[in-house]
Amino acid sequence: MRWFLGIVINAVLFIALAGFFENSIYIEGFWAALGASFVLSVLNIFVKPILIILTLPVTILSLGLFLFVINAVTLLLTDRIMGSSFEIESFGMALLIAVMMSIVNLIIQNQLTPTKKQN
Repeated sequence: MRWFLGIVINAVLFIALAGFFENSIYIEGFWAALGASFVLSVLNIFVKPILIILTLPVTILSLGLFLFVINAVTLLLTDRIMGSSFEIESFGMALLIAVMMSIVNLIIQNQLTPTKKQN
């Protein structure tokens, strides 16, 4: 259930970012955003761990900031897989979207996850 909620949240976030960056991101509609979110989720499950392992030295040297680059690469892979229904203009825009999505997902997950109370 939590995985499906994450897909829906990312789809809504894709639509919001496409509205904010009209000339840089194109999404055909809600179903395309939902499909792109699903594809991104599958890539995050299967491809992202491989990329993290392959780039571990660079990630350590950059103190983890290279993970944003990996997120941008998975967004561009999603762009390629989705075809013309989901388009990101450039790598720089994909990097900006990756940073914004990470921040928004962190805030939303923090609000949805119950916190443990200390006695």
